[in-house]
Amino acid sequence: MWYSSILETIGNTPLIQLNHLSDGIAGHVLVKVEYFNPGQSVKDRIALKMIEDAEKAGILKPGSTIIEGTSGNTGMGLALAAVVKGYQCIFTTTDKQSPEKINLLRALGAEVKVCPTNVEADDPRSYYSVARRLSQEIPNAWYPNQYDNPSNTKAHYETTGPELWEQTEGRITHYVAGMGTGGTISGTAKFLKEKNPAIKVIGVDTYGSVYKTFFETGKFDKSVIAPYLIEGIGEDIMPENMDFSLVDAVLPCPDKEAFLTTRALARREGLFVGGSCGAAVWGGLEWARTHALKPTDVMVIILPDSGTRYVSKIYNDDWMQNNGFLDESANLRARDILMAKGDHQRHLITIDASATLYNAIQQMETNDISQAPVTKDGHIIGSLTDSRILSRLMENPQARDLPVSEIMDAPFPVVTVDLKLDQLSKMFKDRTPAVIVKHDEHHYDILTKSDLIYAITHSLDTTN
Repeated sequence: MWYSSILETIGNTPLIQLNHLSDGIAGHVLVKVEYFNPGQSVKDRIALKMIEDAEKAGILKPGSTIIEGTSGNTGMGLALAAVVKGYQCIFTTTDKQSPEKINLLRALGAEVKVCPTNVEADDPRSYYSVARRLSQEIPNAWYPNQYDNPSNTKAHYETTGPELWEQTEGRITHYVAGMGTGGTISGTAKFLKEKNPAIKVIGVDTYGSVYKTFFETGKFDKSVIAPYLIEGIGEDIMPENMDFSLVDAVLPCPDKEAFLTTRALARREGLFVGGSCGAAVWGGLEWARTHALKPTDVMVIILPDSGTRYVSKIYNDDWMQNNGFLDESANLRARDILMAKGDHQRHLITIDASATLYNAIQQMETNDISQAPVTKDGHIIGSLTDSRILSRLMENPQARDLPVSEIMDAPFPVVTVDLKLDQLSKMFKDRTPAVIVKHDEHHYDILTKSDLIYAITHSLDTTN
């Protein structure tokens, strides 16, 4: 089997369960991974639908130029379809968008005009205004206007909603999506609520956007508009595709939480996604934890795009640090934690495998330690912890006379001095009581969870 063009591969993206970020949540938390679309975003769906509907209506004709204001992803979908169908593209975007998005649009033959972010929507310099003006000036031009074009909402009503219903076998109880043009959340919600009106729809907004206030008051309040760095969600206008009657709650997500969650999705779930994805997941998890999902609940969160658009920003430590999104502690490595510990030059205390458990207990008490590596002939072969000792003595008090080799657990993991804090932290979350830090073949140190806590606190004290 083969496809007649790349456009036939749009849709039917996978639904994947979160296994780590959803710790402590009773229900199922699933993500709809839209970077499996050919343009690596959810906007492929609406781009194709808007073009096909315009062609059927006779608005879009051979030789036409497609002109649209975009944060990048809709432009990518339109550009892909334009290549296949033979149209030219001109896109306007803002100067806060990542350079990757602009370069990708140009790679597909589109012309891109970058406009200032911090201007009013009706300012002639805004990317909305420039797109409208160009569509009026250039002959045979078509302006899709994704914000008000009903084909945007229809695309999700006809594809995304049915896919979620089928993939969850009708078990979906909560639907979470970022709020940008309004099409993704409104079209999908409309379909799902027709199937089951009890499904909760949670919209994720940004601070500096008009949506949260409008949802609560029904009024468009310009005073809340402020700059923010998340791309693709939040608005300073009210698109016709945004239908608040289908939304049950709106949660605004700060830039920092969005970006840290985005990076966590990559490092802990293997999902290399964009910033609005992190915002949506943060919002979904906030809702799930504060409203106590039941074990039978099924929450689905839309992940709109790929992390390839944000390599120079969200996945760049310098950019994150310069914008105040990474604490100093995030850059700590094992060597830094040992320095903060203060006893990194002390000889590593080990217990010989042939020693009795009683002698091991005395050695640990004398040195005020609760865990130690076990050695034989100078090589680490196991580990001993106070919890392991207590467990064996509770089972059999005579175990005090047994050799440590019969009591010990597996060796602690060995790491390098360059291992970063987030990786160390992940190891401790997996119930590892300690790790061995290797300097060279003859020099080792030990780190525990309390050492990490002290190092992080000390780092914050020195930066405040």
